[in-house]
Formats: sequence, C-alpha cells, structure tokens
Amino acid sequence: MRVLVAEDHDRLARAIAAGLRRYGMTVDVALDGNDALARLGANRYEVVVLDRDLPGTHGDQICRILAAERSESRVLMLTAASSVKDRVDGLGLGADDYLPKPFDFTEMVARVHALGRRPGAPRRADLAYRDLSVNSSKRTATRAGQGLALSPKEFGVLECLLAAEGMPVSAEELLERVWDQSTDPFTTTVKVTINRLRAKLGDPPLIETVREAGYRIG
Repeated sequence: MRVLVAEDHDRLARAIAAGLRRYGMTVDVALDGNDALARLGANRYEVVVLDRDLPGTHGDQICRILAAERSESRVLMLTAASSVKDRVDGLGLGADDYLPKPFDFTEMVARVHALGRRPGAPRRADLAYRDLSVNSSKRTATRAGQGLALSPKEFGVLECLLAAEGMPVSAEELLERVWDQSTDPFTTTVKVTINRLRAKLGDPPLIETVREAGYRIG
C-alpha cells in the first residue's frame, strides 16, 4: 500500500512515516499543501493521511479537490480540533475518516489499513496464482501451503505483480509503487529484489521477464 502523509510538523510527519513503513507500507511525506497536491498529481496513493490545517493549500481544499476528481485515494483527516462539529465538517468535505490529535498510533494504523481495503481503492486483500497466495491485510505469502519469509519490498513487488493479473509491470512502475520518492530512479534495486524474490518463490519459476515491458506473473 502506498500512503501520502501530509503534515506540516516535520517531526510528527517523519514519525508517522517511519511507523507506517514498519508495517510494510510505502510512504511519501509532504510538509505543506502545495507539495501534497504536487505529489498527488504525480503518484497514485491508496490512502492520504491529511492534516487539516496545512500551510499553502489548506487540507480542506485538498479534500475538495480529491472529491471533485473522484480520486480513488482514501483520506484520513488529522486535526487538533476534536468536537463533533469538526468531525462532521471534515467528513462533509470528502474525508473518508477522521482522527483527532493526539491519537494512538496503533489506532491510526488500523484506520489506514481499513481505508486501504475499502471498495474503490486499487487493492485487493487476497491475491493468488496457481499455488501462490498473498494476503495483503495480514502481510503473508504462501506457496504450496508453505509460508514465505519475504522482506517488505519483496512482498510489495509480489503484491503488485499478482494484482496486474498476468500483465507486465515495468521496473519504473514497481519503483513508483513499492519504493518512496527518496529512491534513486536509476538504481538496480528493482532487479535485485526481483532476483531475490524468484529465489524465495522456488521452482517452477513464476516471475517472467518481458523484454522492454518489465515483469509478470505467468
């Protein structure tokens, strides 16, 4: 799952991002509303953790824009205000969920996971091909009934390939979906991860290289 954290308090934003990454999510950070909109225009996010009181473009305006565009990104709005009216107002702007500050981090993770599973988000909880099965919610993968010990990046790549249902996925798209924007776009990390994943999946091979197109499950 790819998540955008739009929060102007740098320390809090970095802490949220680091915590979500520990749960296997790919996370980008925007410290103001203008940067958040730029990232939303350039990338696909299943969930946006959005501080309502962002500088630049206000969080309310970002919500309105996403709603008007019928974006598939789900919005978890954060705010220091905690009254019922504030929550109602936030949801009325197009947010999918609302969490007042201060919040319990485990609750926020649970809400992000729940939003990522909602209908309309570009992700399914269960994916399978032949004897290979992946459960995105539990972050588990098995082949022929045996559990696979995958790193978060290996799991993310496998998830993307299975979700493509046999269509090739380019290295550039895998880099966009599984790694965050701090990754060097010219890195060989996708190729290295694919090779490690192939070794862990075992025989017969499941990941094919499609010349000038990328990789696919088939």
